[in-house]
Amino acid sequence: GSIVAYALGLALALLRRSPVAVVRTATWAFIEFIRSTPLLVQIFFLFFVLPSVGLKFDPLITGVIAIGVHYSAYTAEVYRAGIEAVPAGQWEAAVALNLPVRRTWTAVILPQAVPRVLPALGNYTISMLKETPLLLTIGVLDIVGAANQVGSRAFRYVEPITIAGVLFLVLSYSASLLVRWMERRVRY
Repeated sequence: GSIVAYALGLALALLRRSPVAVVRTATWAFIEFIRSTPLLVQIFFLFFVLPSVGLKFDPLITGVIAIGVHYSAYTAEVYRAGIEAVPAGQWEAAVALNLPVRRTWTAVILPQAVPRVLPALGNYTISMLKETPLLLTIGVLDIVGAANQVGSRAFRYVEPITIAGVLFLVLSYSASLLVRWMERRVRY
């Protein structure tokens, strides 16, 4: 889900900067629509409505797509902010050097924008991890679902749910440490 969110988010951020007004407006409308609807509704739409038009996916694939598309709208805004934070002089220098558009983006703009947005992207990675229990509603078994199953067998829910909470804490904290490490590494 994170990979989908980051790749699609970058594509959406670049489309928001398109010189074609229709593309810019359609991208803005898509981002705002996704950000304005709850993730659970999007999961239900992908899982229950799309099969009626012939698009049926495995519950896990549906969950990955739902989380990826949902968070791509947020990461697109993060990327957009990072791109707009690159000083105008950098754009002007690329034009003065007559760099092709692709080279301007890959060698000048994105290498400066990505380190600025890494903390926000890391926060979204942790948020995505914590949203995965929503996928239980379409049959994807995650940590909370497994804890619920164990609890229902023994009619004791405190221990399995506590262990699930501790696992989420360990995973979230590990992800935050990884993001901090990446920030330091990219900074140099």
